[in-house]
Amino acid sequence: MNTKQQILARKHLEKRLVGVRKLELAVPPRGWMRAIREALGMSTRQLAERMGVSPSRVPTIEKAEVTGGTTIKTLREAAEAMNCTFVYTFVPVKPLDEILEDRAKEKARKDIARLDHTMKLENQALRRTDLQDEQQRLINGYLAGSPRQLWDN
Repeated sequence: MNTKQQILARKHLEKRLVGVRKLELAVPPRGWMRAIREALGMSTRQLAERMGVSPSRVPTIEKAEVTGGTTIKTLREAAEAMNCTFVYTFVPVKPLDEILEDRAKEKARKDIARLDHTMKLENQALRRTDLQDEQQRLINGYLAGSPRQLWDN
């Protein structure tokens, strides 16, 4: 995927994430599966029957949901058995472009620190403004190129 396609893909993904970012979901302490099942007045036996599993399996799945030890497939099956839609998503803590910009700044800072150290050792230290200019040039270069280069250490 070329750079223009990546930028376009990020923009489309950001549009999809707008609604999700606005959600303030507080996970029920005993998990979504149990909360929905109980709200529907469904017993573990009834849910197990609808899922096609043994009745002892439902409490095990409910506990595993809370601890993070279940699979997406199992949660999807439980949701379907309760006439629910299972939703799974990653929600970036800030817009994707900001994450890339922050990473470019971090990488440029490290690069400039190494450069500055080397130049000082050679008694050729650069002025602070020159270092800042070079750092901004690096940031712009990282952001103009492939985002893959940002994630190499």
